[in-house]
Amino acid sequence: MSTRRKISLEQGIAYISEIFRVFESPEPEKSFEQLPRSVQAGAVRFLLEELAYRAPGNSVEVRVPPFGVTQCIAGPRHTRGTPANVIEMTPYLWCALACGVVDWQEKETHISASGVRANLRDILPLYQSV
Repeated sequence: MSTRRKISLEQGIAYISEIFRVFESPEPEKSFEQLPRSVQAGAVRFLLEELAYRAPGNSVEVRVPPFGVTQCIAGPRHTRGTPANVIEMTPYLWCALACGVVDWQEKETHISASGVRANLRDILPLYQSV
């Protein structure tokens, strides 16, 4: 199943290039918060689209409020109500995990994850450089 992108690959790479610059700063989380909201949102949404592209399915819902949500990983599909497998985290943490700046085990206590499939350890990082 092909996932249709709302953010072009070129625009997505531009967003995460900005994010990689933030990771090089002395205070990356603070620098991330100072980025324009459109860059934060664009990076988060592009990385969520990339996750859905690389791990297609509907068994896990990944939430990054207030910017986006996606479903991924093959398995049982939920159709209504709260999904059985949910992962939620901050925009900065999502970008850091997806870009390989931190790993899942290192930040597991900062991630809200419920359900037996709510784990992205084997899928992340999506990018380690651009």
